[in-house]
Amino acid sequence: MNAARRLVRALRDPASIASLDSGQWTALIAAARAESLIGSLAHRLEGHPVPERIARILDDARRDHAYARTQALWEAEMARRGLASLGVPVILLKGTAYVAAGLPAGQGRSIGDLDIMVPRESLDAVQDALLAAGWEWVKEDAYDDLYYRRWMHELPPLIHKERDRMIDVHHTILPLTARPTPDAAAMIADSVVLPNGLSILSPEDMVIHAVAHLFADGDLAGGLRNLWDIDRLLREFGQKDGYWERLAGRAAHHGLRDEVARALRLAQRLYGTPVRQ
Repeated sequence: MNAARRLVRALRDPASIASLDSGQWTALIAAARAESLIGSLAHRLEGHPVPERIARILDDARRDHAYARTQALWEAEMARRGLASLGVPVILLKGTAYVAAGLPAGQGRSIGDLDIMVPRESLDAVQDALLAAGWEWVKEDAYDDLYYRRWMHELPPLIHKERDRMIDVHHTILPLTARPTPDAAAMIADSVVLPNGLSILSPEDMVIHAVAHLFADGDLAGGLRNLWDIDRLLREFGQKDGYWERLAGRAAHHGLRDEVARALRLAQRLYGTPVRQ
């Protein structure tokens, strides 16, 4: 718990690292890795004096992030090419969306699978196009396939047979079994098209998706990273006129007003996120 508090403090105020001893540095790095925040920590501490062995670790984390960023953007481009003929909106989600849009939330952010969202009525066409472009099912199982399609918010995962990269194809942001039922059609309609033809969620929906991800993971697993995403997004978007009113209205529309309010309180408490409710 002390290490987690120290990690939050270092992200919030990089100058707080000045008095750390060797053991505290070890615990801090271990916590950052455990929470998938080592890249974010490396970005935040860039330019601050750190012990030589820690500097090497942070340099490695920055290089790893640069490679992951390039890989994520290339995978997004491959998906764009594979789906271009369908003429359907392809919306990037999570870390890939952040780096594709050049948002501060993407700085150092860990990026795993490629997550995209498409209209639910286009799922069959999208899966067929991806299969034709070299992706294949991670595990072909009729029961799993039926379960995903009937109850989940995404197709079963696919992996590219040459690049060994996973793609998760969503049609909404929460499982169909969840009590809140976000308006996926509205999210798609209000998405923002990037210069390369791919899209990202609107600023309000991007925060709402991060909030949904925070609470959907169960027991706040990965909560520090999800809340860091929310902090970074709100510091960027919250400066725009009328943003907080639009966020509140959008949260109510998606049935996630209480979840958004709770996430904002947590982000403010942990990271000092400037919040207006």
